[in-house]
Amino acid sequence: MNGAEALIRTAAACGVEVCFANPGTTEMHLVAALDAAPGVRAVLGLFEGVVTGAADGYARLAGKPALTLLHLGPGFANGIANLHNARRASSPIVNLIGDQATWHLAADAPLTSDIESLARPVSRWVRKSATATALSGDLADAVAAARAGSGGVATLIVPADCAWGDAPGPAKPRPVEPRGAVAGATVDAVAKRLRGGAPAVILLGGDALSRRGQLAAARIAAATKARVLLGTFPSRVERGAGLPPFAKFPYFPEQGVELLAKVGELVLAGEKEPVAFFGYPKLPSRLAPESCHISVLASPDQDATGALEALADALGAKPDDGERAPRAALEPARGALNSETLGRTLAALTPENAVVVDEAATSGAQWFGFAAGAAPHTALSLTGGAIGQGLPNAVGAAIGAPGRRVIAFQADGSSMYTIQSLWTMARENLDVTVVLCANRVYRILKVELARADIQQPGPAARSLTELKPPALDFVSLARGLGVPAERVETAEALAAALAKSFATRGPQLIEALL
Repeated sequence: MNGAEALIRTAAACGVEVCFANPGTTEMHLVAALDAAPGVRAVLGLFEGVVTGAADGYARLAGKPALTLLHLGPGFANGIANLHNARRASSPIVNLIGDQATWHLAADAPLTSDIESLARPVSRWVRKSATATALSGDLADAVAAARAGSGGVATLIVPADCAWGDAPGPAKPRPVEPRGAVAGATVDAVAKRLRGGAPAVILLGGDALSRRGQLAAARIAAATKARVLLGTFPSRVERGAGLPPFAKFPYFPEQGVELLAKVGELVLAGEKEPVAFFGYPKLPSRLAPESCHISVLASPDQDATGALEALADALGAKPDDGERAPRAALEPARGALNSETLGRTLAALTPENAVVVDEAATSGAQWFGFAAGAAPHTALSLTGGAIGQGLPNAVGAAIGAPGRRVIAFQADGSSMYTIQSLWTMARENLDVTVVLCANRVYRILKVELARADIQQPGPAARSLTELKPPALDFVSLARGLGVPAERVETAEALAAALAKSFATRGPQLIEALL
C-alpha cells in the first residue's frame, strides 16, 4: 500500500465521504487512491474556488469535513477566497495540497512555492508531511483539527514522494475535541445583568442559530424584553414558520450605531462584537457605544445553544415562551421584477426543508424579511465578504443534504467569479435551482460611491460599476455548461419557472431580469 491509499482509507475511517477536487500532476497517486480505497466520493470542480466553496457548503449542511484536493501553491491560491469565507463560517474542511517531491524542491521548478505561508491565513492547522509512513497519521490529525470545537480549516501538504512511497496502512481516527461548555457562573452573571433592566440586545451566531438556540433566545426575550438579533451574515440559520422572526444586525455602520446607541447591555451568544465592515470617515470601528456593557455568554467556539437554554432556565422562562412566526399567507407577487417582487415570490414558493444559499446582494435585500413566514428552511450567507461563494456553496449543500431542494439566490456580478459551478451541478445532477438576479450592475459599488460623497462619478468610475455592454447572457452560459435555463422578466413568469424547477430533478437556472 502506498501513502496515498493509506491516506484515503484513513479519511474514510474518519467519516469523510466526499473529496472536491481539481488535481494536477503531483496529486496523481491521490487521484488513483480514490479508486483503490472506495468510500470517498470524488467530485470535480473546474476551478479551485468552486472546490473550496463546495467544501464549505457541504460542511455547513453535513456538519463534517470533506476533502479538497488542490494542485500545489498556485492551485491552492485560486481557492483561498472561499476558504476565507469558510474560516469565517467555522466550516470543517481538510485541504490536501500536492507538492513537489521532497528531493525535488531544491530544483525550484516553475510551480514550486511557499505553500505553508499561503495556507496559514485561512487555516487553523497546517502541516507538511515528511514521509509516506507518517502520511495517514497526519491525515487523521487534520480531520480531528478540522472538527474540533466549532470547526475550522485544516491544511495538509502532501509531497509527491510521500504519496507514492510505501506505507504500513491507514491510521485510526483521533479523538475530537468538543465545543467548550459555558460555566454556570457565566450564565448566572449574564442573568443578573439582564435582570438589571437596562435596554438589552442579544446577538446570535454560530450554533445559536440552530432551532434550539433560537427558541431559547425567544424565551429569554420574553422574560427580559431584550431584543434578539442574528449576526449580519449567518453561516447557517434555520428560518421560517414556527421559529422566531428575528431580524439581522444591519450591514451599514450608521444603522448599527443607531441601533445600539441606547442599549445598555449587549449579550454575545456564539457571535463576535459588531464592527463596521469597512472604515469610514467619522464613523467608529466598534459599533457599540462605550456606555454599553458587553457580556460574552458564549464565544463562537463554545456551546452557545446550551448556554442560551441554561440562561432561559435561570431567568425562569417557560418552555413555550417567546414569539414564533406563523406560516404567512404569502402570495407570489405580480408585475415587474424588483427586490420586493422577487423576494416575495421566492419566499412564497420556497419548498419546505429547502436550503437557500443567499448571495443575491442588493437584489435580495427584501427576501429575508418575507422568508420569516415562509415554509421552514435553512439559509446560508456570505460569511467573509469574498464574493463568488454562492454557486459553489450550493453545489456542496446539495451533496451534503441529499433530498433537499437547494436554491442558489445569486447576484449576477458575483456569479461570474465561480460560474464553473454550473458544470459540476450538471455533471452530478444536483437538485439546485439557481435564481440569477440580473440587474447588470455592481449596485453595491454605486451605493458605496454615493456613501463616499462621490455624487457625480466620471465615465471611468461608471464603467467599473456596470456589467454592460456587453450584457451577460446567463441563459446561454448555463446551457453551455449543461444546465437548462430560461429568462424571466415578471413575477408571474418567475413563479411559473420556480414551480417547474421545484417539480423537476436536477439543476435549473432562472435568469431574473431586474
